[in-house]
Amino acid sequence: MANLQMTGILEKMTGKDKDYRYMATSDLLNELNKEGFKADTDLEIKLSNIVLQQLDDVAGDVSGLAVKCLAPLVKKVSEARVVEMTNKLCEKLLHGKDQHRDIASIALKTIASEVTAISLAQSILVTLSPQLIKGITSPGMSSEIKCECLDILCDVLHKFGNLMANDHELLLNALLSQLNSNQATVRKRTVSCIASLASSLSDDLLGKATVEVVRKLRTKGAKPEMIRTNIQMIGALSRAVGYRFGPHLGDTVPVLIKYCTSASENDEELREYGLQALESFLLRCPRDIYSYCDEILHLALEYLSYDPNFTDNMEEDTDDESHEEEEDDESENEYTDDEDVSWKVRRAAAKCLAALIVSRPEVLAKLYEEACPKLIDRFKEREENVKMDVFNTFIELLRQTGNVTKGKIDMNESRQVSVLLCMENLPYIKIIYLNFSCPRWLLKQEVPKIVKSINRQLREKSIKTKVGAFSVLRELVVVLPDCLSEQIGSLIPGIEKALNDKSSTSNLKIEALTFTRLVLASHSPPVFHPYIKALSSPVLSAVGERYYKVTAEALRVCGELVRVVRPNIQGFGFDFKPYVRPIYNAIMSRLTNQDQDQEVKECAISCMGLVISTFGDNLKTELPVCLPVLVDRMGNEITRLTAVKAFAVIATSPLRIDLSCVLENVIAELTAFLRKANRALRQATLGTLNYLIVAYGDEIGSSAYEVIIVELSTLISDSDLHMAALALELCYTLMTDRKSSPNVGLAVRNKVLPQALTLIKSPLLQGQALLALRNFFAALVYSANTSFDTLLDSLLSSAKPAPQSGGVAKKALHSIAQCVAVLCLAAGDVKCSSTVDMLTEILKDDSSTNSAKQHLALLCLGEIGRRKDLSLHANIETIIIESFQSPFEEIKSAASYALGNIAVSNLSKYLPFILDQIDNQQKKQYLLLHSLKEVIVRQSVDKAEFQDSIVEKILKLLFNHCESDEEGVRNVVAECLGKIALVEPAKLVPALKVRTTSPAAFTRATVVIAVKYSIVERPEKIDEIIYPEISSFLMLIKDHDRHVRRAAILALSTFAHNKPNLIKGLLPELLPLLYDQTIVKQELIRTVDLGPFKHIVDDGLELRKAAFECVDTLLDSCLDQVNPSSFIVPYLKSGLDDHYDVKMPCHLILSKLADKCPSAVLAVLDSLVDPLQKTINFKPKQVAVKQEVDRNEDMIRSALRAIASLNRISGGDCSLKFKNLMSEISKSPTLWDKYYSIRNE
Repeated sequence: MANLQMTGILEKMTGKDKDYRYMATSDLLNELNKEGFKADTDLEIKLSNIVLQQLDDVAGDVSGLAVKCLAPLVKKVSEARVVEMTNKLCEKLLHGKDQHRDIASIALKTIASEVTAISLAQSILVTLSPQLIKGITSPGMSSEIKCECLDILCDVLHKFGNLMANDHELLLNALLSQLNSNQATVRKRTVSCIASLASSLSDDLLGKATVEVVRKLRTKGAKPEMIRTNIQMIGALSRAVGYRFGPHLGDTVPVLIKYCTSASENDEELREYGLQALESFLLRCPRDIYSYCDEILHLALEYLSYDPNFTDNMEEDTDDESHEEEEDDESENEYTDDEDVSWKVRRAAAKCLAALIVSRPEVLAKLYEEACPKLIDRFKEREENVKMDVFNTFIELLRQTGNVTKGKIDMNESRQVSVLLCMENLPYIKIIYLNFSCPRWLLKQEVPKIVKSINRQLREKSIKTKVGAFSVLRELVVVLPDCLSEQIGSLIPGIEKALNDKSSTSNLKIEALTFTRLVLASHSPPVFHPYIKALSSPVLSAVGERYYKVTAEALRVCGELVRVVRPNIQGFGFDFKPYVRPIYNAIMSRLTNQDQDQEVKECAISCMGLVISTFGDNLKTELPVCLPVLVDRMGNEITRLTAVKAFAVIATSPLRIDLSCVLENVIAELTAFLRKANRALRQATLGTLNYLIVAYGDEIGSSAYEVIIVELSTLISDSDLHMAALALELCYTLMTDRKSSPNVGLAVRNKVLPQALTLIKSPLLQGQALLALRNFFAALVYSANTSFDTLLDSLLSSAKPAPQSGGVAKKALHSIAQCVAVLCLAAGDVKCSSTVDMLTEILKDDSSTNSAKQHLALLCLGEIGRRKDLSLHANIETIIIESFQSPFEEIKSAASYALGNIAVSNLSKYLPFILDQIDNQQKKQYLLLHSLKEVIVRQSVDKAEFQDSIVEKILKLLFNHCESDEEGVRNVVAECLGKIALVEPAKLVPALKVRTTSPAAFTRATVVIAVKYSIVERPEKIDEIIYPEISSFLMLIKDHDRHVRRAAILALSTFAHNKPNLIKGLLPELLPLLYDQTIVKQELIRTVDLGPFKHIVDDGLELRKAAFECVDTLLDSCLDQVNPSSFIVPYLKSGLDDHYDVKMPCHLILSKLADKCPSAVLAVLDSLVDPLQKTINFKPKQVAVKQEVDRNEDMIRSALRAIASLNRISGGDCSLKFKNLMSEISKSPTLWDKYYSIRNE
């Protein structure tokens, strides 16, 4: 039946009626697209012939359908038929009629695109490749045929270039000859074709192609058009092969620069192509282009203002607005010439400069000195498209500045100022800070010029120009907050004009509003007070705009405006009252409007919350109107979260807003939200309830408290510690409220206490949740209608293991001990003393069955002793130290912890005891050193100084133990030394420095680790003292002992994370030494003979892991000092193929580089594919244990995360190897599922 139907279709396709032929061809297309369609040999032949015949149909719509039929037909017929069709189409292309040539070309491209099987592709290429070469090289062929052949060959090479390796040389020779063609279209297509071929060429053939092109460029008397073509060819080659073109830059860059500088006045295209090629080198070969960057920079800057047909005699811009009309007229009458194409040179120069900025973050300081002033000057560019490129280039400069300073002490302006204030008496720090912030500091010097130039652009009539100008300002404020304090006045007219002008587009208004919001948020409020009237009017008008995005952004600006108008109750002496009702009315109109976008609704709610919080004392008559509206929004599922947050803002207002008209309803609604599944809503609700009870507890009845407590109890578990912390904080607030009734305490005891006692046993408990739990137990003593003894017993009982469990986690015992301590202190001295006596009695019972109790008792004594002096309890130190004899390690460790902590509250009594014991008790030294560490760490946190005699004794003792054979002892000694250095830097730093030259490797390693412990994030006295001596410690990275080298790397990581400003000057010398530690060193690999088998031990593994982790930290804090191109190959590439422990940090580094330095990664992308592919395809042995399988899964996910980052890089599809890798991942269900989940994280 099917064959009969097909026969009918084929007959109609040969009919005379055009409509019949069209309908029959359409029917054939439908049949071919059916999954179950199959054809026998005879039908295959008929189908192939009829479709090829229809390609020549005089009716264009019929031949077009026939081309569409080819796509499914290729997949449904045999290989022989496809080859046959290819041959016939080639014949038509080369020797057919002119009118059939185009359709034959399209048909061949269709076949090439639809072939997926390698075997079929190889069969086709055997036929197709010689025919295309013939069409390109035969003398008699017209330029039209050559162009078609080149187009097809370009597609074929792009897809199957790797399969044509045997023909590569033949193809290359054929194509290179066409670069000499007199036809521009042939040359243009040849350039594209060679570029497609280049990605699969061997290095030798790539070198041959480059040499030939350079030879043509060096030929004297070459025609200008040939020179331009060959320069384009150079650029196309580098874009196609990336880092592989690096070795040829020595031959090509000087030639290109020479042509750019010596080109005739009218040869703008040659300059454009030369600059485009140099841009390609910067992006694709960032490592090898390094030595030419200065020349390229000067060239780009020279041609950024290349405009031979126009002389700019305009006077310097002023900020006088009286010139506005004159300047607008001037912009209308600027020079124009349709034949002038010099703008292409300026555009190419701007893009070349942008490529230099993106690819070389380490030369930012130089770019600010040389490029920044030139870019600012070129904001006046007369060609709008070029001006946009200049703006974009400047924005790239700002973004790179933001990237290299991200995560440092200048992370935000307020913190930067506070750090400088803290360091004002530290001369070294001042110097380092300025060096460290060099790009930002240099940018700040240019701000007046930037604003002056941008103001001129804001007075232009072009909307596009003004949008670009605001984009620059926005990025400037993001990178350098609080930089416009002195220029705000000059920018206000531009903002007003952008928002008020009837010709302004929505896009311009959004840009202007976004900038206004950012600048209001990042500057001190008094800066804006003289301009509030001018600023508020257009912003409030924008709130009424019809386009929702403009309205939403205007509402966000209003929120910032509210904070600026009245930053506190005093208002900085600024009269804010005239603005209260205009702002309120504008927002209220949006708040009450139901028919608007959700984004606008949410912004209106948030903004009204700010208005009420800030102006509530001046809106007493309006509150009964607007507050119920906010309560109503809490009832709407879409807006309730925003409304809850708005009430949190209102509740924290220092004005104590009168909420009596809605308070009961608000509490009822919020209590109900605690049962909702929406986690974000529950979190916001807990916070808002807390604020409301703190501020309005006297107006909320205890009955409401009891209902809240019942709901809270369900939220306290270790499945969500953040939620548990919020719930416990709220519970604490409820208990400590002076209006709480006894029933509240009863509800807490019955509902919350059991949950808290369960939570305390969790090994996951930490941070804010643990702090909230401690506060909860401290409040329980007075609020839960439960005796202290009962609560204490409940806590101690929680440490008892359940009959079916394996016992309580060690970490849980520490949590229980902390809660016992705060409970005792809250109960008073008598209860605290009796508890200490009870705990010491437990220690005196040395029966083996009592070990769990002893462990907890020691931890409890330590926590109590840290908070309260226990010297009244006679011989408590002796009782504790007796536990050092226990056979259980956890008890000995707890005893050490307890001894150190009780010493904290009475140093004069207990510290000499500890030091004496260290001297006299050799076997207990490790434990006693831990006790000493507890004392020293607590003193460093509290910034309490030791007596000089005690310091000398401690140092002598610690330095004596630097050479200990036990790593644990050395680590404790190092931490003690580091923490003492924070308290006594003048004594410690010289003492540590002297020992960097000790003949004992362990001593050198210990003092370097000590320095590591002394470097903390906050400013300290040690920073000034250690700065001149840092190199003495960090240069031990080249020590002959691996332990010392690793110690130096760990110290460098800590400096990079906490105080990058201290080490920035040393990085040029340190980085090569650090990179050297990432290499596998054979001398550190040894074989251990274990009898039946041999085991390979890599002593350098931890060293390499530490080195890569250090690089990862440096990328966050010192990116402007790191040249990523010199690191990725060979160091990172090697790490990606190393041990599991090294691969993991390397994957993180690769992801980070893909985000921050995409051009450097893109340049070597091909070389990174193999190690990543090997990792994701690795299969553990069948006998592998579960831990090995899990580690391998983690490694695969880590590699896929890096691959996902690479896939986000724009231009990554240029790498054929990476495209194939992505294709492989997509075809593997297991890998694709993992990749998909990672991509959507």
